[in-house]
Amino acid sequence: MSDTTHLESIRTVGVGALGERMGIEILEATPERLVGTMPVEGNTQPYGLLHGGASVVLAETLGSFGAVLVAGEERVAVGLDINATHHRAARAGLVTGTATLLSGGRSVASYEVVLTDDDGRRICTARITCLLRDRAPGA
Repeated sequence: MSDTTHLESIRTVGVGALGERMGIEILEATPERLVGTMPVEGNTQPYGLLHGGASVVLAETLGSFGAVLVAGEERVAVGLDINATHHRAARAGLVTGTATLLSGGRSVASYEVVLTDDDGRRICTARITCLLRDRAPGA
C-alpha cells in the first residue's frame, strides 16, 4: 500500500466522533510514521491551557491508526497501554503530533508520539502499545 493510499484509507474511515469534535486532522500516514494536528482552541482546561487529556487523545489516535496499518487486513489492533509526560503548556494555535513506530511485530505495535506547539517546542511525549490480534472469522 502506498503512503497516499494509507492516508486516503484513514481519511475514509475518519477520526471518529471524539476526534472530529476535537478537530484532529491526519496529515501523513505510513506504518512507520503518522502526523496529525489538533487545535488548542476548544480543547482547553479551565485555565485556558491545552487539556492533558486532549494531548493523550491526539497521541492515541495517531498510535492506534499506526497499529492498524501495521496489523494489516488480517489482524486488528487493540489498545493495551498509553502514557504521557506533559512538558510545557500550549495556549493557542495548533498542536502537531508525530507518531514514530518503535516496534511493529506480529503481536504488538508500539509508538512514541511527540506533540509540539506552533514554535516546534515539545509539549508532550507519549507512548502507546497496541495488541495485534487475528480477526475473528467472518469479521
